[in-house]
Amino acid sequence: MRWRRGSAGCRICPSCWIRFQSPGHERRPVSEDRTALPPAIFLMGPTASGKTALACALADAFPLALISVDSALVYRGMDIGTAKPDAATRARYPHALLDLRDPAQPYSAAEFRVDALQAMRAAHAAGRVPLLVGGSGLYFRALEHGLSLLPAADPVLRTQLAAAAAAQGWPALHARLAALDAPAAQRIRPNDAQRIQRALEVITQSGQTLSALQERGGEVLPWRVLKLALLPQDRAALRQRIAERFDAMLDAGFLDEVRRLRARGDLHAGLPALRAVGYRQAWVHLEQATDFAEFRMHAIHASRQLAKRQLTWLRAEAGIQVLEPFAADRVTRAVALVRDFIVAADRGCATGLR
Repeated sequence: MRWRRGSAGCRICPSCWIRFQSPGHERRPVSEDRTALPPAIFLMGPTASGKTALACALADAFPLALISVDSALVYRGMDIGTAKPDAATRARYPHALLDLRDPAQPYSAAEFRVDALQAMRAAHAAGRVPLLVGGSGLYFRALEHGLSLLPAADPVLRTQLAAAAAAQGWPALHARLAALDAPAAQRIRPNDAQRIQRALEVITQSGQTLSALQERGGEVLPWRVLKLALLPQDRAALRQRIAERFDAMLDAGFLDEVRRLRARGDLHAGLPALRAVGYRQAWVHLEQATDFAEFRMHAIHASRQLAKRQLTWLRAEAGIQVLEPFAADRVTRAVALVRDFIVAADRGCATGLR
């Protein structure tokens, strides 16, 4: 069996992550409780809270494999507006699940779960702990709790729903959804075309509501998970950072990036990729030649609204370890939490840590 020594100091068995103090130390039997499951780390937080920087800092301290949990980072050619890690960062800290799809292609939470589990297994086999980092709450929930068995997408039905939306508007279809599945309508915003379309599609195909099917759940994640959440106490600081980051994106050529996407000719504003925050506003700005200042204001507002929704999700998330993203000791605290988590299954090896 091949053994690896993590930068945190202890020797690691790739097959079960039981720690050794020395080559002659005997392996302890694996119990049947969840402490015997392989470890994984979730690093969650709102947009612009410093998730990538903290993930890279943790990768310097421990044998981790970084896996992106972001519904926009899966798209190729959408780099600046998604704050995708640059080439230098990715060369030093490889990230799985980036650039999986062309912007013309959809990507679902179900596909993410399959891809994420595969990446986690590959990390485990290589003697590393998977660290899943991002802000897509739907993806994290799908991964941890599984997905109910929903009917597959129906292109014909989707075309019909899109035509109805073009004629009546998505708020009208949202009202139709509210009459059929009130719990789902409460969770979905009136202009969230993708989710409204999917909820109505499920009802039409299955004769059951999306809420009822989702309550049945799916396969629970067979990993022992440490959840780290970047939750700022000072919302004003996050709002300011969002504005500053968007201005930096503009300086880096974000609008030119969107112009290149528009120049392809096969993309449109209704695609899931181009409904991403920032891209939606930029597309409208370039298509309708709206005022630049107004475009900037709308994009920053949309980013702040996204952060608000992400914070609402995180505050309701069970079992999280809260980190203040703007605190000077955030890396130190995160390292301590990860260190304790990794050695929890075998306290006897704690003395081997630096």
